[in-house]
Amino acid sequence: MDGLEEFGAALDGVRVVGLGESTHGTAEFFRLKHRLFEHLVTEHGFRTLAMEASASAGPAVDAYVRDGTGDAATALTGLGFWTWRTREVLDLLEWMRSYNRGRPRADRIGFAGIDPQRSGTSVAHFGPERAGVLSVLADAQPGRLPERRAELLAAAEALEAEASGASGAPGDADRWHARVLARAADVATAEPGERLWRVRDGHMADAVDETVAAADGAGVAVWAHNGHVGVRGAALGARLRERYGPAYYALGLFFGEGAFRARRMWPGPWGPRLKRPSRVAVNRIGPAGPDTLEALLAAASPKSADARLTDLRSRAHEEWTRRTYPTRTHGAYVARFVYRRNVMPVVPGEEYDGLAYVPVSTPSRPL
Repeated sequence: MDGLEEFGAALDGVRVVGLGESTHGTAEFFRLKHRLFEHLVTEHGFRTLAMEASASAGPAVDAYVRDGTGDAATALTGLGFWTWRTREVLDLLEWMRSYNRGRPRADRIGFAGIDPQRSGTSVAHFGPERAGVLSVLADAQPGRLPERRAELLAAAEALEAEASGASGAPGDADRWHARVLARAADVATAEPGERLWRVRDGHMADAVDETVAAADGAGVAVWAHNGHVGVRGAALGARLRERYGPAYYALGLFFGEGAFRARRMWPGPWGPRLKRPSRVAVNRIGPAGPDTLEALLAAASPKSADARLTDLRSRAHEEWTRRTYPTRTHGAYVARFVYRRNVMPVVPGEEYDGLAYVPVSTPSRPL
């Protein structure tokens, strides 16, 4: 991997590293983040992987990697995100378990989910009688229940009060699961658009804070989309930059050409409203246009299939880092027919602390 030494040197004083991705379905991104997390653990003392995945189901993954409880595939499936049910992510969890085997508990690495979505484990913790109307949060999609906002937030507030001891409810587990459901209620009932983005990323930032506190001084790696780890606007990364300053390092991941997995939906405002589930498809894409960030990274990269890392903190004086470039961005869903034209503007030196580039993207491998 070209640039790993430069990347490692830039981490002096860094406590949180955001590991981005411009698609949720590129095998090379997942393998690269695996390699980077290994490097952070073995060379920089990082101890936790915090993932854009179900906070509610995260403890089951943590129990597997720390203690071998259950099995990796079941725990991974429990996170509720098709994007992570892949061979590449499973390999990472198996490496984490292998690393921990035989080590003292204080030296083991762990896992945390940070996304309020998919809160079925927390609903099951309380059971249908105590969870009541909050049971809908087991599978509720972000921004899909704005008409029930008052009802669900009131129920979440009551459950939090009960779990905090107002009615004699026992235990840290009650308080933790009640907090997860309160965040899930806020995300499920937020108005779609900018407000939903702010609400979800704000709660993920709070979950990262809690993970950092639990790490007791050790570093935390955050696995999420480029749009979350970057430091613009109200994104997760912007909150982390506000809270940790230069101790937060945002690494954006980009690719040249190839294919990636994503669900396809019809373009236009009606697409996301269709009730039938979109299928996960392999989406092919050619080389990026000549004025894009990807084209710039391709021109600066050696002709190899390996990844290249570029630290931007050491290049802040270079004019190219302050220019605006269009760059590709694809999430769990893409608009069929037009996804190849889906770009957003980015000033790399203002949004990221480092860039990673892989020449060819191949689809992640589903379990």
